[in-house]
Amino acid sequence: MSREFFDVLKNRRTVYTISKETTGSDEVVKDIIEKAVLHTPSAFNSQTARLVVLWRDHHDRLWDITRENLRKIVPADSFESTDEKITSFQNGYATVLYFEDQEIIPNLQESFPLYSQNFPVWSQQSSGMHQYVIWTALAEEGYGASLQHYNEIIEADVKKEWGLPENWKLIAQMPFGKPTAAPGEKEFAPLDGRIKHIG
Repeated sequence: MSREFFDVLKNRRTVYTISKETTGSDEVVKDIIEKAVLHTPSAFNSQTARLVVLWRDHHDRLWDITRENLRKIVPADSFESTDEKITSFQNGYATVLYFEDQEIIPNLQESFPLYSQNFPVWSQQSSGMHQYVIWTALAEEGYGASLQHYNEIIEADVKKEWGLPENWKLIAQMPFGKPTAAPGEKEFAPLDGRIKHIG
């Protein structure tokens, strides 16, 4: 067992306190994204993942859009905490948007009808793997990140703002930047009852 590999996995944490500072060049992040998209598995090698990285002003604009849309649905007397949360994401350096291409899934369902109900699930699983690979790789480069899901609230405006295809379904948003504070201690439920070894 590679101790170094699991040390890298343990280093990935949810980090909300991030800044607009960078821990390296943008090219390093771009390389992480490209390698993740190339080498993260997908069912039937369907390669449904679509990623958009919003840098600098575009990153800020995303969280302005999110704030504006939340303001329409969150009561004014409780909006302050929501605003603070969105600002904490906007304080970051950039955001990765995770999409899944919805045109590919029906074609697979038609080609493999026996598994038709599974393809939407497998698409989500592949997206989750992309998120985890990139999140872990960013942590290894010294970035803090978190995973957000304002999908239905912002998807239409995001597609309009950046001219993205209608068949791309927004799955998650990952703001990242240089951490300004260490994450708290992580609690673990007992492994007894979570794992069974049989045989």
